[in-house]
Amino acid sequence: MNGLRPLIPILVAAGILLGGNGLQGTLIALRGAHEGFTPTIIGFMGTAYYAGFLLGCLAIVRMMQAVGHIRAFSALAAIAASATLVMAVVIDATVWTASRFLSGFCFAGLFTIIESWLNSGVSNENRARVLSLYRIVDIGAVTGSQFVIPAVGVEGFAIFAVMTIMITLSLVPVSLGDRSNPAAPEDVKLDLKRAWAISPIAALGCIAIGVTNSAFRTLSPVYAEKIGMSTADVAAFVSVSIIGGALIQYPLGHASDRHDRRTVLLVTTALALAAALALALFAGSGRLVNFALVFVFGAFAMPLFSLSAAHANDRAASNEYVPLNAALMLFYSFGAIVGPFAAAAAMQRFGPHALFQFSAAVYVVFIALILWRMRVRAPAAAEERGRFTALLRTSTVFARLADWRNTERKR
Repeated sequence: MNGLRPLIPILVAAGILLGGNGLQGTLIALRGAHEGFTPTIIGFMGTAYYAGFLLGCLAIVRMMQAVGHIRAFSALAAIAASATLVMAVVIDATVWTASRFLSGFCFAGLFTIIESWLNSGVSNENRARVLSLYRIVDIGAVTGSQFVIPAVGVEGFAIFAVMTIMITLSLVPVSLGDRSNPAAPEDVKLDLKRAWAISPIAALGCIAIGVTNSAFRTLSPVYAEKIGMSTADVAAFVSVSIIGGALIQYPLGHASDRHDRRTVLLVTTALALAAALALALFAGSGRLVNFALVFVFGAFAMPLFSLSAAHANDRAASNEYVPLNAALMLFYSFGAIVGPFAAAAAMQRFGPHALFQFSAAVYVVFIALILWRMRVRAPAAAEERGRFTALLRTSTVFARLADWRNTERKR
């Protein structure tokens, strides 16, 4: 445990930062609705956030190479805090969209800094424990921060002040808690074409999951409020989905380690589809029914990215892991840019339950793509097995010939 002690400050900073970001995502939807913004406008703000996130993923490596982890973290946290305060001062859809774009850019960089810092500070012996602890901090902070909203309220300046305080306080443990500054990361060359060649289904999966998960994260508070939930119920609704995803993540990962990942991905997507259809068709405005179904939805929708990424990494060489995962994150960002705006347009036209109808439609397409890729890969796999069997038989023949020759020589 002594090896983990120097990383406690960065984990504390991560918890504060993740909580502030999770709080902001829910608040924007609720406060925007109170200010009269339509679901389409709120969805476009989500699109702006993920567009900024994508650019942040592309820019952060060079930023860390230029000024180091601590200075890059400080600069991005200051910009994110300022963007939050701007939204409190100016209640305008255009200003909020620009602020969300800046927030996306900053948080992409901040999360990358935290995760690279953690990975550089651990050994292979305790890496899994540290990353598991980070994931617990992530889930706990995002879930807990949701309940700040009903405690403080969505109106007025106070809630924005709380978010700004949280983002600013994340600077304290980073600045004072650790004297080290990890080495700058290597400049990773992104190769989307190679990532596609390694696993088309993982690339398509990340795009599809980016579409659905970003739409849900941006617009689920709007859905909950539109069906008549209170502010406290909205926070609980969002939290229940996160908890569902957290609880099922490990069992699904374990199952995919023991069986064909594509089959597990197919079944999990089908269950997410069933939960989305149940929410769209049967949940109505019932509070407990919605809580139960969104728990199931979160349980199967949230782990889909991890399953897709694991399938791609299975097929990659050891020196391809870093660029591959960076490419998969970009594929996710491509989908995330589209998802909130498209889902919001559907909600604007067909009502709040269209959020889950939209997700269900995407899952149907993704299931069809998985089945197609499984059919395409099957002949190739059979051919590969046939070659291996032939090689094995040939090797056996040669081995028997060698034994016979040795026997003859002894005679």
